[in-house]
Amino acid sequence: MSNDLIHELVERGFINQCSNIDVVMDALQNKKIVAYLGSDPTADSLHVGHLVPVMMMRWLQKYGHKPIALVGGATGRIGDPSGRDTGRPIMTEEVLSKNIAGLKKSFSKFFKFGDGDSDAIMVDNYDWMKNYSHLDFLSNFGMDFTVPRMLSMESVKKRLENGMTFLEFNYMTFQAVDFLTLYKEHNCTLQLCGADQWGNAIMGVELVRKKCGKEVFVLSTALITDSNGNKIGKSAGNAVWVNEDKTTPYEYYQYFRNVPDDLVEKFLKIFTEIPLDEIAELSKLSGAELNIAKKRLAFCATEIAHGTQAALEASQASDALFSGGMNMDNVPNITIAMNQPMSIIDFLIAIKLFDSKSEARRMIEQGGIQLDGNKITDKEYIVQPTDSIMVQRGKKTFLKVLKK
Repeated sequence: MSNDLIHELVERGFINQCSNIDVVMDALQNKKIVAYLGSDPTADSLHVGHLVPVMMMRWLQKYGHKPIALVGGATGRIGDPSGRDTGRPIMTEEVLSKNIAGLKKSFSKFFKFGDGDSDAIMVDNYDWMKNYSHLDFLSNFGMDFTVPRMLSMESVKKRLENGMTFLEFNYMTFQAVDFLTLYKEHNCTLQLCGADQWGNAIMGVELVRKKCGKEVFVLSTALITDSNGNKIGKSAGNAVWVNEDKTTPYEYYQYFRNVPDDLVEKFLKIFTEIPLDEIAELSKLSGAELNIAKKRLAFCATEIAHGTQAALEASQASDALFSGGMNMDNVPNITIAMNQPMSIIDFLIAIKLFDSKSEARRMIEQGGIQLDGNKITDKEYIVQPTDSIMVQRGKKTFLKVLKK
């Protein structure tokens, strides 16, 4: 059974690094294992940059292995220093609760949760970390981590150059305790993670070995980058969100529909469950015919995250817009209170088309904004109240704005 799983993982390019590849592959082939994947609640949704290990975990579940989705209610209070030049802002309890609920919604799109042997379960590391006082934590684990070992981690080295706090320095110890706890309580022997989490995850392997004399493992995936080679993520400002209240199914579809030509095969393998032999045929297409592969990619990726009906509607809306049919029924829309004129900058921020005024201003200057088909190049332009406005950003993004 799991020989097919190993074939899928290898051929689809999921595997980046493994703490003991032979043992992990043998375990996946010959027994059912419990694996976990964690995400801190720094936002109220997963984004496409998170989905490589998520999709790998989805394949594990399809072949009978049990996923644990961990939300970092405790680690989210610290902030992961990995890949960052500055510390993360401290979140309020209200924001943390909202973000945790959003992450649970995201995970539920990709895993089947329930009480069955291979059904996923959801855990929050705050449930066990809240039981440790500072003294308790040091007494239980202080002798298990050495400062030279912690300083050797790349995430620490980078942050030391610009003022890493003691709070952040503790992050890897918390994550290590997560692995130990899940091993003890759920016999979890494998952690999946992105490449940027490798050092933190290995600390968990070492802690389980010290405390229990047992071997657990880490399997990492490569990070997904955009066409400029930038990591896709919230902090990079190019996130495409999984939850529909942040990125609509139409926008999600459009993201995959418009990936660069050289990423089509890679994205088909990672973000869809299209059989490998079909992907091989789609990858042979070139020129205008490559759009067939892009449409297939967009539909199947959207179907996984949002369901068949949403994928159909997004596909139909996209085809109508770009064929000149102008059927706007399925174009995403937003309703705002607009009873008086607004500056174009404030308008674009109000409809959540941009996160900052500087982004909106830059797009206007580049000629990338249209209202009802008219290009707007004046940063001082005033938008008049009306029942409906069709907004276009660039060539691919459309949004219907309705007056409340």
